[in-house]
Amino acid sequence: MAQFFSNAVEVLKDHLVVTSIVVALVALVALAVLNRVLAKMAERRNPPIGRFIVVDGVRLHYVERGTGKPLVLLHGNGSMIQDFDSSGLVDAAAKTYRVIAFDRPGFGYSDRPRSTIWTPEAQANLIYSALSKLGVSQPLVLGHSWGTLVAIALALKYPRDIHGLILASGYYYPTARMDVLILSPPALPLIGDVLSHTISPILSRLIWPLLLRKIFGPSPVPKKFAGFPKELAMRPSQIRAAAAETALMIPAAYGFREAYGRLKMPVAVVAGREDRLIEVRQSAELHRDIAHSIFRCVPSTGHMVHQTAMAEVMSAIDVVASEKKDAVSEIAKSRKQRSPASVT
Repeated sequence: MAQFFSNAVEVLKDHLVVTSIVVALVALVALAVLNRVLAKMAERRNPPIGRFIVVDGVRLHYVERGTGKPLVLLHGNGSMIQDFDSSGLVDAAAKTYRVIAFDRPGFGYSDRPRSTIWTPEAQANLIYSALSKLGVSQPLVLGHSWGTLVAIALALKYPRDIHGLILASGYYYPTARMDVLILSPPALPLIGDVLSHTISPILSRLIWPLLLRKIFGPSPVPKKFAGFPKELAMRPSQIRAAAAETALMIPAAYGFREAYGRLKMPVAVVAGREDRLIEVRQSAELHRDIAHSIFRCVPSTGHMVHQTAMAEVMSAIDVVASEKKDAVSEIAKSRKQRSPASVT
């Protein structure tokens, strides 16, 4: 037996490259199995909190609470319904509005078929069909971060059917971003599947504390955010969806950059002055390009403005809800007499 192992070691030494490849493949398979097990455990511990609706063959998960004027909530990249839920925004808004919060395609418990490139426009069409199926008309639409792109696409495609927009911490104009290069690879064909099922979930868990400090800073992470099921966000399927949206972010902003002036419904732009993920100037520029919009720049607040300054977001929702769609031209005229917004 000793001789057998000795011979085996010699063979491995003579075929070092092959051995390295075999070891790497075994390690990747082991990681894939581990991540699959962890994903299943996360789903057992965090079952769906809402209902499902099938639209154009796509199953969407959503939560509906309250009565009144409809308010649609669209979360950011890598997130899910529980972000809005843990913030308290869903319950607060449900006292006045019919709140409908979706898991966007690929996040939470919503499907993301690979046959579709899930641009903001594609997602807007899906959300619009879902709202129609739910009997929702003239909703307010609140988008946070990447969700603002979907909200804008919805308003541009169906302007007569949207009462108003609340755009929080959004990315509206193309810029050079290092995070796009770093975070997009899991969306690549083939190699992206390998990464999202093996290495990426492990790396995501390691950088999670750093990510929270970046998106919440300068505020500390609130205790209520403990209700966010981070393990669902670490599933390979959701990591791949997040990578795809990271890759689509700059092209989407590039495509919309000349269209913001066509938004004629009431619009509120909300941003944290200390946002460390997306420069607050993006929101200030959007405010200038949408002549009738209002702008809430919240001091000492970062990217997660709905979590750390929920009252400001609720106030913006109420203002947009109270504005009549045919009154925005008068607001635009009065804005022309004022100096453009500036952020220092």
